[in-house]
Amino acid sequence: MEAAPPQRLCGSAFRLRPSPPPPSSSSSSSSSSPLPRLLPRKLHFRSKKRFSVLAAAASADRTVTLLDYGAGNVRSVRNAIRYLGFDIRDVQKPEDILNADRLVFPGVGAFAAAMEVLNQNGMAEALRMYVEKDRPFLGICLGLQLLFESSEENGPVEGLGVIPGRVTRFDSSNGLIVPHIGWNAVQITKESGILNGIEGHHVYFVHSYHAMPSDANKDWVSSICNYGDSFISSISRGNIHAVQFHPEKSGAIGLSILKNFLNPSHSSTTKASAHPKASKLAKRVIACLDVRANDKGDLVVTKGDQYDVRDQTDENEVRNLGKPVELASQYYKDGADEVSFLNITGFRDFPLGDLPMLQVLRYTSENVFVPLTVGGGIRDFTDANGRYYSSLEVASEYFRSGADKVSIGSDAVYAAEEYLKTGVKTGKTSLEQISRVYGNQAVVVSIDPRRVYVKSPNDIKFKAVKVTKPGPLGEEYAWYQCTVNGGREGRPIGAYELAKAVEELGAGEILLNCIDCDGQGQGFDIDLIKLVSDAVTIPVIASSGAGVVEHFSEVFQKTSASAALAAGIFHRKEVPILSVKDHLLREGIEVRM
Repeated sequence: MEAAPPQRLCGSAFRLRPSPPPPSSSSSSSSSSPLPRLLPRKLHFRSKKRFSVLAAAASADRTVTLLDYGAGNVRSVRNAIRYLGFDIRDVQKPEDILNADRLVFPGVGAFAAAMEVLNQNGMAEALRMYVEKDRPFLGICLGLQLLFESSEENGPVEGLGVIPGRVTRFDSSNGLIVPHIGWNAVQITKESGILNGIEGHHVYFVHSYHAMPSDANKDWVSSICNYGDSFISSISRGNIHAVQFHPEKSGAIGLSILKNFLNPSHSSTTKASAHPKASKLAKRVIACLDVRANDKGDLVVTKGDQYDVRDQTDENEVRNLGKPVELASQYYKDGADEVSFLNITGFRDFPLGDLPMLQVLRYTSENVFVPLTVGGGIRDFTDANGRYYSSLEVASEYFRSGADKVSIGSDAVYAAEEYLKTGVKTGKTSLEQISRVYGNQAVVVSIDPRRVYVKSPNDIKFKAVKVTKPGPLGEEYAWYQCTVNGGREGRPIGAYELAKAVEELGAGEILLNCIDCDGQGQGFDIDLIKLVSDAVTIPVIASSGAGVVEHFSEVFQKTSASAALAAGIFHRKEVPILSVKDHLLREGIEVRM
């Protein structure tokens, strides 16, 4: 089998185009079709007439110039800037960079592809000139890395050459989980106005490559973060600032960083936390919302037992646990580290026809400043008119609507089966297409296995483990059969084999469910989670079965899971998110507070 493809920082389809403004709340989603959003890409540009009107109307001191070259989820940066009361002017040509009063560069994607676009459009030289003149600049993620001399990602590739140093990949040979995904602590190394109040708090990182501090660049470094080694988490010199983490996804502390840059004369300081100071990568607590249309056609959040979402009553209606946008906003306020939407309707007939789900993402991203994941129906398909849509087009619509990650289920199972059979990566599967363009960290594979008990591990060709609780006939072993179509169909592949295959195909994270435990409230399947998390070097999210706060500490203490996800207990307010985090802190497990 081939080696895994290089993991990218953040993903993008590289085209220099400003993204459209968020839709008006008064617009009707039912009156618009998704087709023009995918076919004529020029529709994603603002017309020159509209741009000039917006630019003229905006007060100069409240306007931010944004360099968006067609990357993934830049909507979140836009929403954060607007949330803080500033207007946005998009870069249309190199001169717009040189004329900016303040410039934000949310770099997304792979280093080489980004530099190619910047060089082709004359933006690279304009950026160098802007930075050399010490004009107000904020780079985010790849926007920091491109300032360095070069990167080994698909390289070596020359960068802008502003800061001495080379960008290298995290070393996973010693068991380090890569990508580095989650909330980590930073250590301030020198005074920087935009970082006021950040020390002691967690901020959100998602990347596979990093720049290292050295004698040559020490005058630039303003903070470092430890993950395997101490890497550069931010730089600051004069008016030039850049951060490796994502302030637009770092909650209130991230918004304060953006505010300090946008309005330095009114620099804010976040209140010191009453909880222990952040010191390392935190375990994540994720709130999941299973979204589907109920029998009346409304989008609702539902939860079932072992994937059955209907009430066991005479009416047999789909359970309705609330509206998705309101619930997601509440979870953000309650301290969820991420919010995950799973559209279990699955777009079975026409994936992009479910505009309400796209609207849910757009509205949620306006007020929720933590990572958003969405899954359901991300696959290649052909509509009734014979029009073919690639999974990449479907995922792109999600990213443009506010998603940071997409979750692939059944389609990943089929891709893994074919890959294990042939040993060949075609590059055509949904997993490969999306990870190639948007980066590994933007792709989550959702695995839905069920336990199959056996008397001996030699009875099955798939990886079996000795289980903690014997089976109904006293069986001491089990393998975990993967399923598709919402658990309705078993496939000839185990969770262990699937996890290793999708990592090689480009997955950046695994969401590990368990049909047997779903909705039971008896705890996560520790045997399954340990099996998979020990087998891969990418982050694993434990899911299915949480019923009390002790289940969260158990999964983190007994397995190497990076995160734990729950749905029903949060929806029904049986276990508040804050109670989970307070318990984890008491158990000595670091979490973001």
